[in-house]
Amino acid sequence: MTPLFNLEGKIAVVTGASTGLGRGMTLALAGAGADLLLVDHVASGAVEEEVRALGRRASSLTIDLALRDSAAAVVARAVGDFGRVDILVNNAGIIRRAPALEFSEQDWDDVMTLNARTVFFLAQAAARDMQGRGYGRIISVASLLAFQGGVFVPSYAASKGAVAQVTKALANEWTPLGITVNAIAPGYMATNNTAPLRADPARSQSILERIPAGRWGTPDDLAGAVVFLASDAAAYVSGHVLVVDGGWLAR
Repeated sequence: MTPLFNLEGKIAVVTGASTGLGRGMTLALAGAGADLLLVDHVASGAVEEEVRALGRRASSLTIDLALRDSAAAVVARAVGDFGRVDILVNNAGIIRRAPALEFSEQDWDDVMTLNARTVFFLAQAAARDMQGRGYGRIISVASLLAFQGGVFVPSYAASKGAVAQVTKALANEWTPLGITVNAIAPGYMATNNTAPLRADPARSQSILERIPAGRWGTPDDLAGAVVFLASDAAAYVSGHVLVVDGGWLAR
């Protein structure tokens, strides 16, 4: 079975690669053999060195993905450094918390821009490079809130619902071109985004009581999912949202 999951010779782009889930997925892809462009709004040099320590090529790009034309710049950099894009992991995202009656237009726009608009246009830019070779893997990061509403995070829930739906829409168009389009929906993960929840003992306990696995997820828990969806093992999987949540949605 090992050759099915071998990514040697593949070129991957991961956004939000400097920390958390992005770092975890970056190292998983490198461990499976991929060379990588690491993209984030802060420097990803430390992760770049970790990738090289695994024997893979790596470069990094510091860019504000909320800016127009950033998607084209990311793909241009990948093509310039590595010659092409085989795998795109659309991971970069933000969250803003406030009661819906108090939620600001700025917070709504900031979240929807990075979490939804950027995801689409990065996928579009990558697919334009992929289509000529008849091969590509696009993997976006959704959330449990693609299925549930959450509390105090209306724009985040809306944006992750958009990720799930655009994944299906693009799969309909691009799978015939040899480009699979899927998403991963992480559950409650121990990352910077969930720090306020984990710092609240009552909220953290209520979350843990709902998770059959009995713990917060970690970036390592996405390793298998992202390698699977990026590999030949998932060649016939497209338009799917793969939930990695320790059993949360089963409750």
